[in-house]
Amino acid sequence: MSYQDIITIEPGKRGGKPCIRGMRITVYDVLEYLASGMTQEEILSDFPYLTKEDIIACLSYAADREKRLMVVEA
Repeated sequence: MSYQDIITIEPGKRGGKPCIRGMRITVYDVLEYLASGMTQEEILSDFPYLTKEDIIACLSYAADREKRLMVVEA
């Protein structure tokens, strides 16, 4: 499954930020939790409606976005 199947962008939800499966939790939220030191297991425990695939999709989305930004800068 690709991140495009999980990450959604809706103009009226969370200011158009990329969210997980149409919910109100954003890619940024998950990345911030990981960056603060939370493990995937801790995130899944705190947010039982998320899946491991959701977290992987957030990482894939961020990596793809970074790659696209590097191409623009080059």
